[in-house]
Amino acid sequence: MKRNTMRESISDESLLKKPFVLFVCTHNSARSQMAEGYFRARYSQMAEVGSAGTEIHAVHPLAVSVMAEIGIDISDHRSKLIGEFFDKKPDFVITVCDTSQKACPFVPGAGKVIHAGYTDPSSCNGTPSECQEVFRMVRDGIITWIDHAFVPDHLRQSLQSSLTHRLRQAK
Repeated sequence: MKRNTMRESISDESLLKKPFVLFVCTHNSARSQMAEGYFRARYSQMAEVGSAGTEIHAVHPLAVSVMAEIGIDISDHRSKLIGEFFDKKPDFVITVCDTSQKACPFVPGAGKVIHAGYTDPSSCNGTPSECQEVFRMVRDGIITWIDHAFVPDHLRQSLQSSLTHRLRQAK
């Protein structure tokens, strides 16, 4: 009898709630958009994801272009202010630029704030092909950090800890 009760509790939707990851950058036009797009394409089964900025600017066309090169379409993304996510109480807020880290040191209800700063590819003053290469380097750096630092060191540990806690509560 206790086994059925535990099984029912484990299958309860509240036990399966995915953590919410919010990538933040000043303009929400390049770095945070690329991070959101990649994370959603690769890890949507593990967590919900969004991106926001302290200011709104259009999503940079080169961000859209370099993501399309790896098969990820962010052409429908829009720039969002961080305030749009305050009610979601993100489990992780990841600042991907130094300015947003300073301008946004506190997000109400955020579980953990992590800084992973990258150069602003939008500030490139080179030729179009040079700027596209800068966007690629930033994209690749973000992807490497997500795959090799954030997911194994933070997200998986959080999921495991949360599941263990919820299973103990279900007993």
